[in-house]
Amino acid sequence: MSAIARWLPALAVASAMLAIANGTWALDHKALLFVFKPLTTLLIIAHAWQRGADTPAARRFVLAGLWFSLVGDIALLWPQQGFVPGLIAFLIGHVLYIVAFTREHRFAAQPAVLAVYALIAGTILAFLWGHIPAGLRIPVAAYVLALTLMAAQAAVVGLLTQGDGAGRARGLMIGGALFMVSDTVLAVNRFALPVPAAGLWILATYWVAQWLIAAWLKPDVVAPTSP
Repeated sequence: MSAIARWLPALAVASAMLAIANGTWALDHKALLFVFKPLTTLLIIAHAWQRGADTPAARRFVLAGLWFSLVGDIALLWPQQGFVPGLIAFLIGHVLYIVAFTREHRFAAQPAVLAVYALIAGTILAFLWGHIPAGLRIPVAAYVLALTLMAAQAAVVGLLTQGDGAGRARGLMIGGALFMVSDTVLAVNRFALPVPAAGLWILATYWVAQWLIAAWLKPDVVAPTSP
């Protein structure tokens, strides 16, 4: 493992904490949020970049999903004007993640898992529906569909993977679920009612989810250097 790789988790945590603090309730320096929010996702991309050599197709789609997530992060720095562009960027990111996960196991290989996630998402969407402006209902519903399919497919991978990659697959399953938690808090806070410390819960669960998705890829083996 390179020196940079060893430091990436600590750097990502520090950047995430500074983004959360500057964007929510602690330091309240909004300008710094514009630095640390994209930087945190870039550090997660760097974590994924050095992984997945043994599964190049999955690696490509995970990295593409992370890059679209970065676009969404930047768009949502402007919560009003950037909401729809950010929604579209994250929707594309979820589709790319679904494709990546299906490189491991076929789509909806466990229909019961998809049914459970669909029930949860449908219940949340039904609660929010009357609070969502009419012009946003179709984009939000499309996004919820993509998010739900992504989380369900992550759970399929987590439940079916055996052997060396089982631990990373379980992490992926948790990551998919945390992505749903993050976006549920965001949607409830935006459309229905204020959530205490919403920024903390949204960003913390979001970045843990993204880290676990990146960490699903197997670390690359670096050949030892000659003395």
